[in-house]
Amino acid sequence: MSSVFAGLFKGARNDLPEALKAHRTLKKRLDLRTPVQNADFVAFDTELTGLDFKKDSIISIGAVKLLGSRIFPGRAFATLVRPESPLKGKSVVIHGITHTDLSDATSLEDALVDFIAFIGDAVLIGHFVFIDLNFINRAMKRLFGFKLQNPVLDTSTIHDWLAENDSAFAKHHKGMTLKQDLYSLAGKYGITVEAAHDAQYDAYLTAQLFQRFLHFLPGCGIHTVEELLMIGKS
Repeated sequence: MSSVFAGLFKGARNDLPEALKAHRTLKKRLDLRTPVQNADFVAFDTELTGLDFKKDSIISIGAVKLLGSRIFPGRAFATLVRPESPLKGKSVVIHGITHTDLSDATSLEDALVDFIAFIGDAVLIGHFVFIDLNFINRAMKRLFGFKLQNPVLDTSTIHDWLAENDSAFAKHHKGMTLKQDLYSLAGKYGITVEAAHDAQYDAYLTAQLFQRFLHFLPGCGIHTVEELLMIGKS
């Protein structure tokens, strides 16, 4: 291992679970030349006690797997996480997760290990995903000594790029909206919204939104994971 590569993990624990040991070397295995339709993706979402990543914490993680544009609803991940900060009334109204729901929840450390094992080498997808990443990476650094290694795409970024660069995409919608939140864009592109602020369901909505967008990529010259990351990387 080069000194530069070793330096990236200078603070990593020596007793890491096997999933985390494999995760540390992920970037050496990635082939960004993989065609988008042959690539593994995982759409994910988190629920939080609030949006301040220095004071609030993760209370739920949900995810679903894709192969290219094909979604596998049965290959999903969902866990409640024991909060490391107090629940707030305002956030409970949004996500509906109560103290009772979290009484037997998984520890944050165990939840992250399980999440890393689930996602494997996949490219991650989120909507306004920088919020989720701030919380996950802060916890990863504190608990394990390094950040999440998977490449990450943001469906809001992909949407904005397509809207600016593909006239056919700009016309493909069901109703006008200037809002960029997940539920507004889902409605705009004909995706039925049946639940509210559940991490696993929101991950599934994100996967469907990503599926819609992939249809337009070949016409814009986007064929590989590397090219997709150039227009949609978080």
